[in-house]
Amino acid sequence: MGAFDNLLLRADESITGLFAQWNVWTSLIVTLFAGFLTYQISTRRDPDIHPFLLARQAQPSPVRQPGESPVYRSQAAPHGMPLQAGLNVKDPGASKWARGRDGDLRDIWRQVIAGVQEDGPSKGATGRILTVEGTEHVVEHNLADLTRQINLIGRYILDRGGNRVAIYLPNSVELLLTLFACSFYNLTAVILPFDQPDDAVISMLRRSAADTVVTAPGSFPFDEVVKHYPSLRQLIWVVDEGSKHMDWNEIPQGTGGSAVNVSTWQDIIADPPVSAGADLPSPSETPKDVTIFWQNKPGQTEDMVRFTSANLIAAVAAQLFAVPTARRMSPADLFLPADSLANTHTLALTLAALYSNASVAFNSSSPAAADLALATQGIAPTIVSANPAALLKTHETVMQKINSTVFSREAHSLQTSALAQDGVFAPAGFLANYYDSAFRPKIFGTEPGKLRLIFTAERVGAETPKLSSTVLSDLRVITGARVIYALTAANVAGAVAQTNFYDYRVTKDEEKEKCSHFGPPVTAAEVLLRDKGEYKSTDEGSKGEIIVKGPCVAGKEAALGVVGYIRHDHTLALI
Repeated sequence: MGAFDNLLLRADESITGLFAQWNVWTSLIVTLFAGFLTYQISTRRDPDIHPFLLARQAQPSPVRQPGESPVYRSQAAPHGMPLQAGLNVKDPGASKWARGRDGDLRDIWRQVIAGVQEDGPSKGATGRILTVEGTEHVVEHNLADLTRQINLIGRYILDRGGNRVAIYLPNSVELLLTLFACSFYNLTAVILPFDQPDDAVISMLRRSAADTVVTAPGSFPFDEVVKHYPSLRQLIWVVDEGSKHMDWNEIPQGTGGSAVNVSTWQDIIADPPVSAGADLPSPSETPKDVTIFWQNKPGQTEDMVRFTSANLIAAVAAQLFAVPTARRMSPADLFLPADSLANTHTLALTLAALYSNASVAFNSSSPAAADLALATQGIAPTIVSANPAALLKTHETVMQKINSTVFSREAHSLQTSALAQDGVFAPAGFLANYYDSAFRPKIFGTEPGKLRLIFTAERVGAETPKLSSTVLSDLRVITGARVIYALTAANVAGAVAQTNFYDYRVTKDEEKEKCSHFGPPVTAAEVLLRDKGEYKSTDEGSKGEIIVKGPCVAGKEAALGVVGYIRHDHTLALI
């Protein structure tokens, strides 16, 4: 016991000596140290995704063919399993354990009006469909009335011998309804890029052999089309509220268009009884193809691509699956397609939003908006599909403000570090609030909430501005939203590949920071690289022309005509 007593005595003397020397400086040091430890423990957050899941984002095939790289697939669609091709649509009364149908475009609209089917607090909830007019006026459409319009427009075109329907409209609810009308009434839809020169419009009509056109006055060269394209049989004007009083059914003298049946959208839906067209038809035939025109550069001839309904559905399914379950679109979201619906990437995202029962807003001026703030005037979307040019303009405008002061530069650096190095998105606190008030683009409106997700895409062969990983990181910080960057091509519905939802990394050695990688292939596609010139695949790395296969590809296989390589983390990038 003597040794133990001595130990206690020495401990007592040490403690007494420590507190005998205690002063105000000791208190300050201990307080600071305790505060630092408390802050580190209370604010520490695990990365949003385990780093190992970003280290190998695609799965290569175990064997590769001569002159080709291995075939790369998403980790969510491994080799030996079929690529994702459908929506897994369950018919009423079917067992919840049975595999559902792939579905088609008609099932998307049926889901819109049926609402959420899964059990939960949002069961039965339906999304809203809005039209933004100007900067403040927002019109909400009744879903039952939109169903009636789909039926009446489809039946009207079919009864008058229509077969191939060209849609020449800006982003609008009428464009979407015409697409669904074609799917329900077994018509071929042809979506033309809007605001094109007269000769380009005539060329697209001739190449697609369209016999019916749905368009807006003032944008469609009626006289020139009738003169140079005698195969036109029907013309449906979509007239705005201020022009309804005019007689749009009259054909100007001297145009030679006596064989053209001219009518207006408003008259077609107003003439029948109110009860007409209330119920959707249920034909057994598979919907016909949807023709899309892909323009690489202004003034060039567009590539005409025919996508089956199955191609589009696979693209929609891939977009639904690309977002983690807890972050997927829901009735709480408002989606804004701020890029042209004539692009299959934007179209697939819009259809995915509809199938998820999210609200969708249409603004005809958004695709041409100079930046994100202009594109979102009048509403406050939670999810946006925007073109890279608008995002670069937003980035340039906001970064000029950030670089104007030392404090804002340091704040931006801390936010970027949390994203790129710690893998933590938008930590709450003083800096986040500072960004909200000082730098983030002013998104008009207050409902339904804060912008949380931005989709954007590089168009293969087009003059699309490239987005580097640094720019993408800056956009995440200044918008407070995650950004998904995709690679799109003419013969692929939706995306070829796109960045992981949780991938916030910044790559400093990335081809002089000109363009970010595009993540792994989507679950509806697989990618390989075929040797081309000096670019060849070896055991050390894969380079070559990008080849895409899968259910979202027109013709099941497409060569993109550009050279790419597979990075160390098995993501796709362009050379």
